[in-house]
Formats: sequence, C-alpha cells, structure tokens
Amino acid sequence: MPAITPKKLLKFLLKKGFYKHHQVGSHLVLKSLNDPAIRVTLPIHNNDLKPGTLNSILKQAGIDKKEVFK
Repeated sequence: MPAITPKKLLKFLLKKGFYKHHQVGSHLVLKSLNDPAIRVTLPIHNNDLKPGTLNSILKQAGIDKKEVFK
C-alpha cells in the first residue's frame, strides 16, 4: 500500500463529504455530512500514516483503499 500523509488524507476526506468537528491535541475528529453517526479520528503528524492506521481510518469512514489511491 502506498504511503500517504495525514494532510493529503484530510484533503481527500473533506472532498468526500466529511467536516472538521473538533480537535484534541494532535488528533482531529471528522464527521460525515451524509451520516452524522460516522466519525473518523485522524492523527495530524508530519510522518506518513502507518498502514494499520490508514486501514483503520478508511474502515471508520467506509471508504475502499482503491478509491484513495486512484
């Protein structure tokens, strides 16, 4: 799986209909405009996201990996 930075993933999620709900420290909580029950926690760090963290974020968001890396 290719590496992706949190900033790039944030930009992608905002385009997919998420909005910034709140931030606690370096963790940003996003909610879906379509379904308020969908909540995603995104760590905002300078390093690339680890594969397991990325998988977890995409699973929370209900987004397929293939969609991100088009």
